[in-house]
Amino acid sequence: MASFGKYICLVLGAGAFLLIAAISVPSTAQQVNPTASSVKEQQLLQELNRIQGRVSIPDQRSGVLEQPAGRDWREFRNVTLRWIGGIAILGMLAALVIFYLSRGMVRLESGRSGRSIVRFTAFERFVHWLTATCFIILAISGLNITFGRPLLLPLIGFEAFSEWSQWAKYAHNYLSFPFTIGVVLIFLMWVAGNIPNKVDINWLKRGGGMVGHDHPPAYRFNAGQKAIYWIVVIGGGALAVTGYELMFPFYVSGIEGMQLAQIVHSIVAVLFVAAMLAHIYIGTIGTEGAFEAMGTGTVDVNFAREHHSLWLEEQQARAGVNDTRPAAAAAE
Repeated sequence: MASFGKYICLVLGAGAFLLIAAISVPSTAQQVNPTASSVKEQQLLQELNRIQGRVSIPDQRSGVLEQPAGRDWREFRNVTLRWIGGIAILGMLAALVIFYLSRGMVRLESGRSGRSIVRFTAFERFVHWLTATCFIILAISGLNITFGRPLLLPLIGFEAFSEWSQWAKYAHNYLSFPFTIGVVLIFLMWVAGNIPNKVDINWLKRGGGMVGHDHPPAYRFNAGQKAIYWIVVIGGGALAVTGYELMFPFYVSGIEGMQLAQIVHSIVAVLFVAAMLAHIYIGTIGTEGAFEAMGTGTVDVNFAREHHSLWLEEQQARAGVNDTRPAAAAAE
């Protein structure tokens, strides 16, 4: 009986020894591996101030309420973006005012001829005004997100600002679809005439007719109009891609990806607005006869001769018109 008790004690002692050895192995391995603790510290730093809840939808990424990169994004949205937008938009407005006061409207050197030529078809003008109208509303409603709270809220109060912001959000979301369609149509309609060429280099060297009284030759679209075209196509495409990623969250990326999309979307948007201010100026009060191209679809022949002489020659050759009168000479 005594020997049996010794046998039981021996078995229990061996089992206890093996249990202690098994428990101590991970601890010993962790102490031996010098990188294990550092990896966990890095993971802890990445998860610092990260708040994530439980959601009922399959995509668990939507449960992230706060994460470290959000602090940098918030700083960009509330501070950096306002500086970028303010400098770009107000700077462009100031430059246009100074330019208009010093240069004035670019007049037709040879006056109006009384004859007109078709410049844009009804469909082209429809697409232009569809895209332009949507862009203006999108710009106003988008700028409200960045500048509405510090500028508009103190003027109209919380209730009116809340109502306005809600309708601005609806307009921004739904008008993005016709705007995108317009950008695609603009690309398809005019891509052939907006490929840069050597004529554009000469046009830029001579100031494009905006400096002095020189009128360098150009085809249907000059270098300045080509620049606006590619700004609309590339900028509009970037706005559409990033905007739809934000409109349909978590389909493409998580929080971090949407923050990057918002940064790209907002920077492109404010620069787009600044560029369109210059486009609007040149197409209205900046150049005599320019608005008629998109207003009625026709321009005066002298306007075409001074600003798009090569295009006018092509149109006259197709129509069998022999008009060899030179464009107005540059003023001495």
